Amino acid sequence: MKTAILGIATAALGTALFIGAANAATATRASFGALSDGTKVEAVTLSNGAGMSAKIMTLGATLQSLIVPDKAGHKDDVVLGYDTAQEYLSRPNFFGASIGRYANRIAKGKFSLDGKTYTLATNDGPNSLHGGAKGFDKRMWKIDSVSSGGDAKVVMSYVSADGEEGFPGEMKVTATYSLNEQNELKLEYRATTSKPTVLNLTNHSYFNLSGNDARDVMGNLVTLHAERFTPVDATLIPTGERRGVAGTAFDFRTSHRVGDRIRDAHDQQIRFGRGYDHNFIVDGTAGSLRPAAVVQDPVSGRVLEMSASAPGIQFYTGNFLDGTFFGKGQHSYRQGDSICLEPGVFPDAPNHADFSTARLNPGQSYVNTMVYKFSAR
Repeated sequence: MKTAILGIATAALGTALFIGAANAATATRASFGALSDGTKVEAVTLSNGAGMSAKIMTLGATLQSLIVPDKAGHKDDVVLGYDTAQEYLSRPNFFGASIGRYANRIAKGKFSLDGKTYTLATNDGPNSLHGGAKGFDKRMWKIDSVSSGGDAKVVMSYVSADGEEGFPGEMKVTATYSLNEQNELKLEYRATTSKPTVLNLTNHSYFNLSGNDARDVMGNLVTLHAERFTPVDATLIPTGERRGVAGTAFDFRTSHRVGDRIRDAHDQQIRFGRGYDHNFIVDGTAGSLRPAAVVQDPVSGRVLEMSASAPGIQFYTGNFLDGTFFGKGQHSYRQGDSICLEPGVFPDAPNHADFSTARLNPGQSYVNTMVYKFSAR
């Protein structure tokens, strides 16, 4: 089988299982309730000896919780979400979900492939967003395997029918979450297709390193390993330009607070995004796992270091959370309460021939890998 370049890392998927080792990270499988129609939902919790754990539910292959110790050893949940599975459908906002077939936006819900135009649902103003009306985040995934050992791991899969949400080709997708003793949570998406198609798979976790939305993220220190970003129009579709971040509100090459320049009314891009909602071009060679971002909460001391294989990373500051989303523990989620870091190909890539390709052909394999490493200082 050939491997698609796609600007995404490629690697062989291991199949060996390591179970029952002393002091090994563990994976446990349990019920996570049911949806309103009676569909049963399961969750797998990955835990290590350092006090970190990740819970992934089968609805949307979603990272439902992520428990991380702070500098005092206090453990808390650092991702936004809901307490029950049904809430993820009743009040959808992509919390922690696996996004597909196409994460981010496609202009006017249309793209052409080999001379044929495909029409998608327009669910974000004039554009298609995050796979359409019923993307991968709203689908039930299957648990393929659960294993403990040097890494605790769960593999979930989903088969997307030919024509689902307007996209061509039957697509077989896997999401593999693994947690090691170094507090690294690794997520790898893989996909194959029966027909030429386009795709962009990512995870849409909303991070608040203070835990359970105790504080907003304006005081978080952020570094983005990106010298350029892709400016957008008023509907958040890339214009096609690759703009240098130097001298702009988008320069995170050295660490600074999220809130330092987010209210820069002179920057049209900040106005368009209501804050940060932009694709940054990750430095280095796309297809190789490399540093992409660092987030630090100075109060709790928690630090998130993200590595990614994708060509870009969408940096989003929860600008559309309006206080009407009541999440875990009935916390009200508001604008600026979280940071999203979404690795993938560029938004609207199918309509930009000079962007990293989003095309996948039969006989090729798509791989997108991201690693979230946590520490406290």
